[in-house]
This record gives sequence, C-alpha cells and structure tokens, in this order.
Amino acid sequence: MVYFVATPIGNLKDITLRALETLRACDVVFCEDTRHTLKLLNAYEIKKPLVACHKFNERAAADKIIAEAGAGREVAVVSDAGMPVISDPGSIVCSALRSAGVPYTVIPGANAFLSALVLSAMPSERFAFLGFLPDKQGERRKLLERYSSLDLTMCFHAAPQDVDRYISDMYAVFGDRPACAVREITKLHEEALPFTLSCGLAGEKRGEYVLVVGGAQPAPSALNALSEREHIAAYMAQGMDKKEAVKAAARDRGVTKSEMYKFSLDL
Repeated sequence: MVYFVATPIGNLKDITLRALETLRACDVVFCEDTRHTLKLLNAYEIKKPLVACHKFNERAAADKIIAEAGAGREVAVVSDAGMPVISDPGSIVCSALRSAGVPYTVIPGANAFLSALVLSAMPSERFAFLGFLPDKQGERRKLLERYSSLDLTMCFHAAPQDVDRYISDMYAVFGDRPACAVREITKLHEEALPFTLSCGLAGEKRGEYVLVVGGAQPAPSALNALSEREHIAAYMAQGMDKKEAVKAAARDRGVTKSEMYKFSLDL
C-alpha cells in the first residue's frame, strides 16, 4: 500500500498518532527534501530509508513507488509540510498510481490554508483555494482575472518575497477588498494581519504566508434594492467591519456616512 501522509506545517507536535504509526510501519519514505524529513523522523526516533520525490524528479519517483508497492513493500509519501499534492509534489504520483492500478490512501493532518482561513476571521461558508500564483506578472494577472467575479473568500499561498507583488496585482484586478495575511502558522511568531488591498500590507515580510482575500461584491444596483440595514449587513457578511460597510453602503446610495450609520446600530 502507498500512504500519502500529512506532516506538521510548523509545530512538530501537530503530527497525528496515525501518521506516526504509518511512518514507523512503512518500509521506505519518499519525501520532498530528505534533510527536512530526516529532522521530523529523528524527532520521533524513526529510522527509515528516504528517497527524494520533488517537482524535478516526480515522474521518475512515481515509477520507483509503483515498483516498491508491486514488490509488496509499504510506502509513505510526504512533503516538507502539510498534505502532499496540495501546493506540493504528489499529483503526478497519484495519477501514475491510478493508471497502474496501485491502491493508495491518505493519512490526513495539518493544512496551512484551512488554518489560515480560521485565523483570518473572513467568511468561510464557501471559499476557494488557489495556491501559489504564477511567477510572471502577465500570467499572474490573467489567472486572477479568471476568478475576479467569484463571490467567495479566496486563499493564496505566498512566499515572503512575493507578498507585495501579489497584493499589488490583486488590487489592480479585483479593486479594493478586505484581506488578511496569515504567517508562521503554528509557530512562535504566528499572526493574522487584516488589511485592504488598496492599502497593502505594511512591514517586513518574513515566513510563509497565506493571503485570504474577500470575494467579489454584488453590484451596487443589486444592493440598493435592499433595505439600508440589509445593505450594510451584506457588506459585513463579505468580511468588512461595520465602519467599512457603512462607508461602502453610503457610497452606493449616494448619501453621507452619518445618514447610513443609524441603520447599523444593532449590527
């Protein structure tokens, strides 16, 4: 059997009992970075052969995994952090296993973007995970344009050096929206920083980020058909605080903020 095993995204104590049981029982571990995985296994006194399976050799690694499974060996597949396949190597392996008729299963565990969604306090009834954006600005903006009309919360992974340009392109494509930058999840310096796309995210960028961005807002004409109170509540449901929602509703209706404020008192 082949097991795709989720590993901690920061705090090593977030590994599950079932994941440890699987790693101890397997014959070989295929991993994104052998040095990184060795630290995890050493922390739990697990000694296993490690074989690289990263984005540059994944197809060849998939053939090795199929051969190992065909020989009756138990195989674990891990990435450096979180769930393999999700913004990490593994999808080519899954496809190859399915084509070869080799059974596999998942040992679930830590996940960065779901943790970030909770920490962001953004609307979570419906959401989309869009992972890392393309390196080239033209491709990046083209992809963002495809999702600009989504009326649900969106989650993006971002390396620290990419955060500012991601936000700049989001603002150029989406216009102003509420957002939250979540970094260092489960680690000592974990934080969730609310901001708006127009203002950007201040300060030095350190650690891995998840950017959580509000969805598209209904056209003002549709909101204007609501009562004043419902109009403000609709913006708040999209992640705006009450002050921002009152301001936006007043702008839609062509009235002053003070005129709209009285309709928000019980919200």
